[in-house]
Formats: sequence, C-alpha cells, structure tokens
Amino acid sequence: MRPSICLMSCFFLVHMPAMKVENERYENVQKHLKTYLKNTLTDQRFNFFIQQKCGFRKAPRKVEPRRSDTGTSGEAYKRSALIPPVEETVFYPSPYPIRTLIKPFFFTVGFTGCAFGSAAIWQYESLKSRVQSYFDGIKADWLDSIRPQKEGDLRKEINKWWNNLSDGQRTVTGIIAANVLVFCLWRVPSLQRTMMRYFTSNPASKVLCSPMLLSTFSHFSLFHMAANMYVLWSFSSSIVNILGQEQFMAVYLSAGVISNFVSYMCKVATGRYGPSLGASGAIMSVLAAVCTKIPEGRLAIIFLPMFTFTAGNALKAIIAMDTAGMILGWKFFDHAAHLGGALFGIWYITYGHELIWKNREPLVKMWHEMRTDGPKKGGGSK
Repeated sequence: MRPSICLMSCFFLVHMPAMKVENERYENVQKHLKTYLKNTLTDQRFNFFIQQKCGFRKAPRKVEPRRSDTGTSGEAYKRSALIPPVEETVFYPSPYPIRTLIKPFFFTVGFTGCAFGSAAIWQYESLKSRVQSYFDGIKADWLDSIRPQKEGDLRKEINKWWNNLSDGQRTVTGIIAANVLVFCLWRVPSLQRTMMRYFTSNPASKVLCSPMLLSTFSHFSLFHMAANMYVLWSFSSSIVNILGQEQFMAVYLSAGVISNFVSYMCKVATGRYGPSLGASGAIMSVLAAVCTKIPEGRLAIIFLPMFTFTAGNALKAIIAMDTAGMILGWKFFDHAAHLGGALFGIWYITYGHELIWKNREPLVKMWHEMRTDGPKKGGGSK
C-alpha cells in the first residue's frame, strides 16, 4: 500500500501546481469577460440614451399639400360613394381660408346677375319669335295638307313625341342631356384629372369659380344622377308653370352656383375640405320653390308610393335633415349645398320674384332700343 500511496502522493504533488495555475487563468479570463460585458452594456445603454435624446428633437415643420382624403384635424376623410376615387388629386388649402371665399363670392353675385339678365333678354326674343312662328306655322300647316305624307318617318315620330311633352319637360330635357354627357366623360380614364379639377367643387382646389357651375352638371354615380334627374323631371312641369321657361333656367343655374358657395363657406368654417359634385343643390331649390308655392300638394316617395304627405311637411323634413347633417358632419351628402339651394328656392319664390324679375323692364327696354335703333344708325344716312 505504501508504494501506491507514495505514487499517488507524487502524482498530486506534481499536478497540484499545474491545477492551481489553470484555476488562476480561468479566474482571470472570467474577470476580464465580466469587465468587457459590463463596459459593453454600459456603452450600449449610453448610445441608446443618446439616440432617444436625438429622436426627440423637433423636426422642422414642412408645409405639405393636403390631399382630398384628409381633414385639418388629421382624421381620415371618409369619402362618399358619390365622389370619384381619384387618390392622386392634391388640393392646396390657403393659409388664410377666408380669403379663398372672395373670388367665389364675386363670381356668385356676377353670375346670378348675368343669369337673370340673360333670361330677361331671352324672354324678349322668345316673344318675338313666337309671333313670327305663328305665321310660319299657318304656312307650314297649309303645305303639309297638300304635301304627301310619309309613313314610318322617324323624324315625324320624334316631333310627335316632342310635341306631346309639357313645356317644363322640354325645358329640362337639355339639362338631363348635359348631365348624361358629363357622366359619360367621367368614364374616360384619360380625363379623370381634368374632370376632378373642373367638375368638382372644393375651396381647397386651385380652380374655384368655374367648378361652381360645372359641378352642377356632374355626377359620378349612376344612381345619384338617376335620382336627381327623376326629381327634376317630376317637378319640371310645376316649376315652369310657376316661373316660366326663362325664369326657371335663371333660377336653376343661379341656385347651382349659390348652393356651391354655401358649401364653400361651410367647408372653410369647419375645415372639412373635400370635393363635391351633383345637381342636388339646384334641384333642391326647385323642390323648395314648388313646395313653398303649393304647400298643400301631395307627394310620395319613389319606392313607397302608398305613403303620401304634403309638400310643406316634406320641405320641413328635408331642411331639418340637411341642417342636422351639416352640424353633425355627415359626409355622405353635401348637406350645406342642399340647405343653401333649398333656402334660395324659398327666398326667391317669396321675395326674389318681386325684387328681381319684376324689375327687369329697364334692361329689356334698353335691349329693345339697341335692337331697333342699332341698324338704323349703322346703315342709315342723313
């Protein structure tokens, strides 16, 4: 046993110094590793703190153009299904919003005056042409009686259909045709930017005045156009019987521009910029004028003809709904334009006819003198 003990003792005696050196190396390596990790983590924390501090620096404010799908509050503008989805269209709201209403205001006043002045001259010329056409009609009837009639003539059938229409229906036929034409232009992809610029009204757009009139004939949705044209066709006979053909056209076009100006004012006041289009504002003025003039008339909804109500109650309900929609910010319709058109129709049938149309005689007299005295002065000799 002793030899083995001695051998084992010699083994431990020989290897103990070596094991001690290894332990010391391991402790040194572990100590250096801890120091390295500690310094590394400290540097990363410091760098992260610097990055955070740099990240909170206030960036320079950039003035970017506002797109049609954003509002001033930063919330997403919920586009109506009636508005064309042209996402790349950019609008530039003015830093002074009130100033953007100056040009539209003067355009509204000027266009309304020109519309009623042109209507008065148109009526004068129409009366002259009716006298002439009366004698021409007598001659035409005599020629038709001796001329052999053609059977199946398409032109004759069209004339027969046209003559069976009322004066109001013949008047709005041209308006409906213009709306259909503009609706077809919306379907041309290469015209999308042009249509969005000139046939939608928006106070944040670069073009402010001409869209106030052109958007009155513009519809992107087929249902929107069909509903508006149906209402216009339904009330056309009544409104033309009340105002006459010429005065109706002046009221209709002026109401379209005035309703868009009211929409401009509402959008500027609330900051809810966005494009609008459609003939609803002008048609609301027609509906309001008829309902004001004939409040006891019976009306019905298209899809619910069994439910009838008076025109006066219908007008009150429409005004209440549009007022609520304008205050609460409903975005499916342009309620401000609807309300502006309705109020203009009520005002005109109550006061405007007396103030504007019945004071047209000086203008008509001046036009008559220009028509009668002009050729004599130009071609006569003393």
